Amino acid sequence: METTQKMNLEQNKPQNPHGYASRGKQIAFSLFVGLFIATLTLVIIAFRYEAKYKDKIYPTIRANEIDLTGLSLGQAVSRLNTDLNYPTKGKIVFNHNNQQWTFTPQELGYSNNPTELAIRAYQTGRDGNWLQNLQSKVFARRQGIQLSPSAMFDQPVAFAKLEEIAREINQPLVEAGISIEGTQVTVHDGQIGLTLDIPATLDKLQAYFLIQQDANIPLIVRENSPEILHAGNIGEQAQAILSAPLTLRHPDPDSDLEPWVIPAEDLASLLIIERDTSSQTAGYKLDINATSLEHYLSSIAAKFVVQPENARMRFNEDTRQFELIRNAVMGKVLDVEASLDVILHNINNHQHEVNLVLKDLAPRVTDTTTAAELGITELVVQETSYFYGSEAARIQNIQVGSSTFDGILIAPGEVFSMAKYMTNISLDNGYAEAIIIVGDQSVKGVGGGICQVSTTLFRTAFYGGYPIIERHSHAYRVGYYEQQSNGWANTNLAGLDASIYLPFADLKFKNDSDYWILMDTEMGPNSLTWKFYSTSDGRRVEWSTTGITDVVEPPEPIYREDPTLPPGTIKQVDWAVNGATVSVTRHVYKGDQLWFSDVINTTYMPWPDGFNYGPGTEIP
Repeated sequence: METTQKMNLEQNKPQNPHGYASRGKQIAFSLFVGLFIATLTLVIIAFRYEAKYKDKIYPTIRANEIDLTGLSLGQAVSRLNTDLNYPTKGKIVFNHNNQQWTFTPQELGYSNNPTELAIRAYQTGRDGNWLQNLQSKVFARRQGIQLSPSAMFDQPVAFAKLEEIAREINQPLVEAGISIEGTQVTVHDGQIGLTLDIPATLDKLQAYFLIQQDANIPLIVRENSPEILHAGNIGEQAQAILSAPLTLRHPDPDSDLEPWVIPAEDLASLLIIERDTSSQTAGYKLDINATSLEHYLSSIAAKFVVQPENARMRFNEDTRQFELIRNAVMGKVLDVEASLDVILHNINNHQHEVNLVLKDLAPRVTDTTTAAELGITELVVQETSYFYGSEAARIQNIQVGSSTFDGILIAPGEVFSMAKYMTNISLDNGYAEAIIIVGDQSVKGVGGGICQVSTTLFRTAFYGGYPIIERHSHAYRVGYYEQQSNGWANTNLAGLDASIYLPFADLKFKNDSDYWILMDTEMGPNSLTWKFYSTSDGRRVEWSTTGITDVVEPPEPIYREDPTLPPGTIKQVDWAVNGATVSVTRHVYKGDQLWFSDVINTTYMPWPDGFNYGPGTEIP
């Protein structure tokens, strides 16, 4: 088997080696010639191709789907300017609410530069080395080349346009407010702040420029809400309050007090408008300056005070109990707190008439108060003055005047004033006309003799050892005030008189003890007795007098014409009295200890005889 195959191989060997070499040369030559011809053909084709597209864009090169094959650079620019019209023909619409603003992309700073795109198309297959250019041409021939325009977005241009729009849209945030000028209330609602978000809007715009599409773009507007958008009805409430003055009245329509009127201008200063933080929804609330109103009410409160009157009592020395002689009277005082509540209620309900509120002011001594409760257990001092020879009218005045003080109670530490309790000295109150001192003469007047009452009270306080706070002497020595029980004069009583002439001259003394004092007055035919009931604290009085000193003779008689007297009639109305000075010293002891001392100095004027005469009467 092996022998046979070998034989066959040997049979297949060429018989002429030189023949084989010649054939190989032929084949090589043929290949060379073919390659040359092919190369020449390609060169000729390439030359003709380049000649055809000299200064022209190579085939199947497109710009944004626009075929630029065979176009010169100028033609390509013209074609692209015509077909790439998005910057000038595109439409961008911004909208907000019912407003619209329309622009072309070019107006917003967008451009796609056709010249630059045409140059790139023309340079394709030309801008590299020969191999790169060949590859570009072949690739373009087989698959085509798509060039995208080089878009440029000049954002500052769009930003400026959006700023113009922003000036139309933007609005400042405004809080609702209320203001008061005089009595005029002005209300303005708040405003939501609007701000165009330009950067965010530019981002949305740029997305459409990337795909070169028309767009309807909602503007991005940021809202900033105020804390209070609407003032509500607070302004109306305030205006209603200021529509009229506020009138404050005494609750008693028969009161003599005039109403207090607060003008609307002053009411305006009492209004307080502030933010209401008590609820989740912010707003305003209207308040009244209660503190100022309270101060105002306090300033007029004294006008309303009706002092309470203690019950009047008589002390029964046998039972050592009180006997009621006059009922206590409840006082009245302005209830500032309650009145303030009424005012605020009426103001808030637009009512401009207010009846103020009074409250009772209880007396310290009621009808059921006992002597033991006040520490009254005994008679501590009494004094009697005499007025023999007084006319009936004078005695009547003494009786009426002294009864005014019967049963009065004086609290510990209280300064007693006759003026506080003295009724108006008038005929209507039971007083009569009697001699009174007016200036430098004695004349008929209502209430003559009332100083007998003040003198008796003064001496009771003096001998009782109570401090004298205020005392006024008479202008001249009056004989009634130096009388004794037998009717004769005791000059040692000079300087212990007390004149009262309201409102100019008062009599005051102080209860400086720890116990109440009950005053009791008793009239006799020609005397007045004044008693103090209390509890003795051991005080006693020692006093002395200088007596009448520095005597001054009376001046010449004075004659005065009296048209009510008949002609030729002369009537004596004043009697001459010497002028003098008196000094009375008092020492008040508690036990053996000196409590206090005082000196009462009195200077009496010399007083002439006084005569009245009828018209035409000859004066002696």
